[in-house]
Amino acid sequence: MLAITRDLLDTLTAQAQASPRLRKNHNLHPADDSPCHRLLNAMEPDSYIQPHRHLAPDKDESIVVLRGRLAAIAFDDEGTVTATHLLEPGGAALATDVPHGLFHTFVCLERGTVFFEAKAGPYLPLTPAERAPWAPAEGEPEAPAYLAALKARLQSP
Repeated sequence: MLAITRDLLDTLTAQAQASPRLRKNHNLHPADDSPCHRLLNAMEPDSYIQPHRHLAPDKDESIVVLRGRLAAIAFDDEGTVTATHLLEPGGAALATDVPHGLFHTFVCLERGTVFFEAKAGPYLPLTPAERAPWAPAEGEPEAPAYLAALKARLQSP
């Protein structure tokens, strides 16, 4: 049995801060082919996750923020934002459940953010049909500007 401690969160946060992607996961499941994936994700504010969806009907995903602030953003098939949720411990919302087939992303809004994620395994890389064609891929030169625009949208009324 594993306890999820503040020391574990601190270690994971330090690893995320040292990573070029500014995020780091810690798997609680034993292998990529496990039927149930449970993991911790540490994420820093300039980390970018390309909007994506999971098409398999068993790939709904649940996110619970353990510390920090995270925005969950949903999009329609053309890239229009359809919903945003600010997730933070002690806030109005601290978790979200994302149904399969829905384009979504997560935007970190505070240093040291860590969230718990659960979804069905096995791990499968995203297919081209699961990546949002209207958003830059991670590492593309347009990605920082796209992330900045998402953050600006979160700050506007």
